[in-house]
Amino acid sequence: MLCVGTGGLGSPLALYLAAAGIGTLGLVDFDVVDASNLQRQIIHSTKDIGRKKIDSAEEKLSALNPAIKIVKHETMLSSANALDILKDYDIVADGTDNFPTRYLVNDACVLLGKPNVYGSIFRFEGQASVFATEAGPCYRCLYPEPPPPGLVPSCAEGGVLGILPGLVGVIQATEVIKLILGKGESLVGRLLLVDALNMRFRELKLRKNPECPVCGTNPTVTQLIDYDHFCGIVPEAPQEKNLKNGIPQITVKELKARRDAGEDIFLLDVREPYEFQIAQIGGKLIPQNDVPQRMAEIPRNREIVVHCRSGARSQKIAEFLKQSGYNDVVNVAGGILAWADEIDPTVQKY
Repeated sequence: MLCVGTGGLGSPLALYLAAAGIGTLGLVDFDVVDASNLQRQIIHSTKDIGRKKIDSAEEKLSALNPAIKIVKHETMLSSANALDILKDYDIVADGTDNFPTRYLVNDACVLLGKPNVYGSIFRFEGQASVFATEAGPCYRCLYPEPPPPGLVPSCAEGGVLGILPGLVGVIQATEVIKLILGKGESLVGRLLLVDALNMRFRELKLRKNPECPVCGTNPTVTQLIDYDHFCGIVPEAPQEKNLKNGIPQITVKELKARRDAGEDIFLLDVREPYEFQIAQIGGKLIPQNDVPQRMAEIPRNREIVVHCRSGARSQKIAEFLKQSGYNDVVNVAGGILAWADEIDPTVQKY
């Protein structure tokens, strides 16, 4: 049994499978534990912050079931390694949170003939099914095309009720155990919809699409493809990496080096006052909505380095300042979140 991801869905999924006495459990993850994960990723704790998730998960699972065999795959699942990793397992459970990896897991499962126990979550709603069996549909039968990039935010961007991945992850674990035992009626051909806000469960019947490019009668996808490209995620051209909408981008490492060198930059923080109380890396605080009325506080004879939580609001303010006649404006890519990841882990992420 392979669990792809040890985050929100993978946490309850792996814990209950270990408790049920599963013999071998493979884990795929390359991320590290962050404090913001803990409200939903219950396999990790505060002492694990900064640890590799796969190591943290192994420790908890082995403590729960000393007889379990944990196989760690500390890597990002990709078209280059997916078939090699998945081929040794009987069942695959998809606990990922992005479309390229969902399509990758689906296609790899179809090509290898492995059932794909699927789950997804967003805000207050979740979905679960079992894809890629001989009798039932695959993920592409339900979603032939991914949504446009940026239309559906990730859990980190859009938020999720922390309990919801527990609900969906337990449903996935239940489906895995049923498949192993060959008992009951699985979610093959059914999509279970979970509305946690109103506590309602609905079910949609799914049919195999004979024209599906992967599992259909005449498949056109016979090997793994470039899933970032399929999902419309196109890498920036080299000459564009440090420029976004005409605004130069500076990394947090570059910012630290320049500050350490004593360069005369004006660091502008455009977050809200309550955010400033949570975490700060210095600079003049002028909330983004106040900038047009407080431009007299922003010097025109110095380089303006704008930052916020993630780099989005600061990018907009940098563009506004540029349009307002400020000639030397740069944006801090990644903002305080990147600073906490790459420079100072004691800076609180929120």
